[in-house]
Amino acid sequence: MRVGIIGAGATGLAAAYDLGKLGHQVAVYERSPFLGGQASTFDVGGARLERGYHHLFTSDTDMVGLIHELGLGSKLRWIDSKVGIFHQGKIYNFVTPLDLLRFTPLSLPDRFRLGLVTLYLRRYKNWRKLESVTADAWIRKYAGRRVYDVVWGPLLRGKFGEDYYQQVAMPWFWGKIQTRFASRGKGMAKEKLGYPMGSFGEVFDVLGERIKGAGNEVYLSSAVRLVVVEDGRAVGLEVEMPGEEPRVRRFDAIIATTPSYVFPRLVPPLPQDYLNKLTKVNYLSAVLVILVLNRPLSHVYWLNIADRSIPFVGVIEQTNFVEPEHYGGKHIVYLSNYLSTQHPLYKKEHGELLEEYLPHLRKINPDFDRSWIETSYHHRVDAAQPIIGTNFSQRIPDHRTPFRGLYLANTTQIYPEDRGTNYSVRMGKQVAKMVMEDYT
Repeated sequence: MRVGIIGAGATGLAAAYDLGKLGHQVAVYERSPFLGGQASTFDVGGARLERGYHHLFTSDTDMVGLIHELGLGSKLRWIDSKVGIFHQGKIYNFVTPLDLLRFTPLSLPDRFRLGLVTLYLRRYKNWRKLESVTADAWIRKYAGRRVYDVVWGPLLRGKFGEDYYQQVAMPWFWGKIQTRFASRGKGMAKEKLGYPMGSFGEVFDVLGERIKGAGNEVYLSSAVRLVVVEDGRAVGLEVEMPGEEPRVRRFDAIIATTPSYVFPRLVPPLPQDYLNKLTKVNYLSAVLVILVLNRPLSHVYWLNIADRSIPFVGVIEQTNFVEPEHYGGKHIVYLSNYLSTQHPLYKKEHGELLEEYLPHLRKINPDFDRSWIETSYHHRVDAAQPIIGTNFSQRIPDHRTPFRGLYLANTTQIYPEDRGTNYSVRMGKQVAKMVMEDYT
């Protein structure tokens, strides 16, 4: 069987790898000049750094298993996490139950209530019963107004913006609690997060080499312009490759890993019910400014900003996770935002956005000075976060599209899990299996 795959992110590469191991012929087409999609890397301080911060939880068994299968298990490190909340000009550690007891912005009864609600969600398993309620409404009702106002409300607003934070369904929030607690041991243990010391980029490079080593192809800087459909069946891809005129390549099956809003542009008109499931999902883009500093900004790896006067939602200090020596002694800080493409901050160029952010860094560290910055980078990752609304399971498009032999696999289909390399790898494997079952 010949299979064409659109996109060389985690999903597309995982599918190609599994198909290739079973002797099928695979060709992967990626319009970018690099592998890895949202987990791709670039060079900083002599090492590779993800364009958007990435780590693994102990529950990420699909990605961890793949890393070991590729022979990179010795490079996978499990590191104590350092998580904090910035509230009213102060950083509060937020990792262990003791940290919660020390969180003085909440009264002692509210601290206990926050802890009990979190523990309840950790043990709650039937997420489907939460589908009809938003995270905003559920948290207000069960955690209380003060917990909402101080902790989770600002984070929802920061993550999804004023337009969407009240629309996000409770299973999304439930999934976040489940994932984070899965990386903690019993009792008072700290959260453990994983990182492949050669970067996620190395994982995907080795994966790409394994795919090609099985006699298959991975083409970069190669844009798919059209999925060719004949008599209701997908039979090929029109691809534009460097230095060549666009031409059609024939396949027995095709897997598209594009965002939902891109897919209809590549195929003939779709039935209205399937099209509605694609077009009625909104996405936010990840907008990242990455600072390379000559000294640390804080002591925290993952700092949630619970202060909406600050125009970014997270400060992720990579070198409080992986040592600065890994990056030539430099200190790496991500300033993270999730924005619609119409948001004024999304439209700002690198220099403008940096100037917007700089004054707020002094709130986090009053000693911060512009001279600490040796260089900076700016990345936009579109379609990074789908907006998961209520009763979302009823609106997920099927992997099997209305055209025979054509499959769709993207981050709207991993619900109730949230986006991440682990779930993308899992989905790639599932769709590859589906393709083989249908072909047989």
